[in-house]
Amino acid sequence: MHTIPASTRQLIVVYSNGYGTSVATIETFEKVSGVWRPKSGAMSARIGTKGFSDNHVENDPTTPTGVYSIGSTMYGVNSNPGVRYSYHQLVANDYWNENPSSSTYNSFVHGTNPGGGSEALWQTVPQYNYFAVINYNIPAVSATPARGSGIFLHQMGSGGTAGCVSLGQSDLTRVLDWLDPAASPRIVMAPSQNLSRY
Repeated sequence: MHTIPASTRQLIVVYSNGYGTSVATIETFEKVSGVWRPKSGAMSARIGTKGFSDNHVENDPTTPTGVYSIGSTMYGVNSNPGVRYSYHQLVANDYWNENPSSSTYNSFVHGTNPGGGSEALWQTVPQYNYFAVINYNIPAVSATPARGSGIFLHQMGSGGTAGCVSLGQSDLTRVLDWLDPAASPRIVMAPSQNLSRY
C-alpha cells in the first residue's frame, strides 16, 4: 500500500475477483507501531452492477478504482449509530446533487431538487439508513463526460449498486463506528489482482 498517506492509520480495502462482477469483499486494517494489522475479518459486499472501472463516468453503474478519503460528514435516514464523524440525520428535501451542469455538482444540498440524476436521500431505504461519503471526484473536476458523483459506503440492498459500495447493516455500522477522522482513513477499491497498484 505504497500510495497511502503516512498519516493514515485506518484502511478499508474493497476488492473483487476481476472487473466485471458486483460481488466484492471488504477487510479493514489499523496501523499499529507502523505496521498494518487486520481489524476485521472478510465481510461480504456489493459494488456497481457492472463491477469496477478505472474510468468511471456519470450514469455508469461501476465502482471507481483508486484510493479515496472519507467525507467529513456521515448521513442517514436513521439517527446516529455512534459514529465519530459529524452526522446528519436526513430530512425531506435533502439531495445529493448529481447534475453535472450544476455549480454544486457532487455535493449534499438541501432544498430544491438540483435536477439531473440527483438523489432524494431521505427516500432511499434501506440503502441510506446510514452511509459515508467516499471522496471520489470531490471537489468535482470539470470534465466531459462528467467523472461521476454520489459514491458512498452504504447499507446493502438486494443486489449490485449504481456505483457505491454496500455492506450488510451490522457490518456497515461496525465499520462506520470504527472510523476515526483523526486517523485519516482511506478506502482502497480495486480488483484483487490490481491492489498492488496502491
